[in-house]
Amino acid sequence: MNTAVSPSDSSPLISADRIARAYLSIDAPFRDTPQYESAVLGARFECELVVKIETLNPIRSFKARGAQFFVSELPDRPHLVCCSSGNFGQGMAYAARQRGMRLTVFMQAPGNSLKVASMRALHADVRAISGSGDDVVAEARKYASEHGALFVVDGQEPAIAEGAGTIAMELLRYQKPFDAIVVPLGDGALLGGMACWVKAYSPGTRMIGVCAAGAPAMERSWRTGHIVSATAATLAEGIAIATPCAEALTNLIHLADDIVLVDDAALIAAMRVARLDLGVVLEPSGAAALAALAVHPAKFRGMRIGAVLTGGNVAPEQRSAWL
Repeated sequence: MNTAVSPSDSSPLISADRIARAYLSIDAPFRDTPQYESAVLGARFECELVVKIETLNPIRSFKARGAQFFVSELPDRPHLVCCSSGNFGQGMAYAARQRGMRLTVFMQAPGNSLKVASMRALHADVRAISGSGDDVVAEARKYASEHGALFVVDGQEPAIAEGAGTIAMELLRYQKPFDAIVVPLGDGALLGGMACWVKAYSPGTRMIGVCAAGAPAMERSWRTGHIVSATAATLAEGIAIATPCAEALTNLIHLADDIVLVDDAALIAAMRVARLDLGVVLEPSGAAALAALAVHPAKFRGMRIGAVLTGGNVAPEQRSAWL
């Protein structure tokens, strides 16, 4: 499928001013996350590497940042519905519980057991649907329509990207400017939000997204300037996007400098590197930035790089297989 986005006629749908506003709506456990130079990984990847760790919080991922800002702006307390492989669902569950809202999460069966347990502990109604990702979305939209609920799409809502952009606010407090910042790329909210802030306050810093080679739809869409659907067959469930949304693509066309691909083997290797050299457990999507440094060394060698490590929800059966 190809759908025109008309980048020449549009502009980013997010703003740095709103990112600064979003920061104030995010709970303390999700703000000011650890960021520091890793000399060991810098030597491994032949660059000066600063890691930003987004896994040490109540849901082990960055996703509650955007969810909290989005929910804080709703005029009332609707029943919320979303689709998620688990991390966005946890973020929405955390934000919805704070404000006494109902949340129903649809996901592809069987789902990551750790993520499912966390969403349910946060009072979300989790529904695992057999079939493709498109089947899951169709069921969620049907349910939302039948129940008068608000259907929330991660990459589509500007507030979600702006909440994620607060990571860039913190990262740019580092004592020296970055040559590039590397982040996992799935639905585009994280890269779009962070790039919006970076282009406003450090325009010389390149913003680079990392897609799974088994789910290249966003990379292909960004390069062509049109929405391109592609098979999403990867272990990295958090960035397994088959069809990007137009809003996210519009932001990335204006704000991203490059998008690279890494295969599943590189993602698993990066998880092991993080465990060994940082003492941090990452899921495949959370390790995408480190995988890019290993797979594309010429793009980063000798530079000062910021790498965002975004999620660490590894189910017990995954941990034994991968780590």
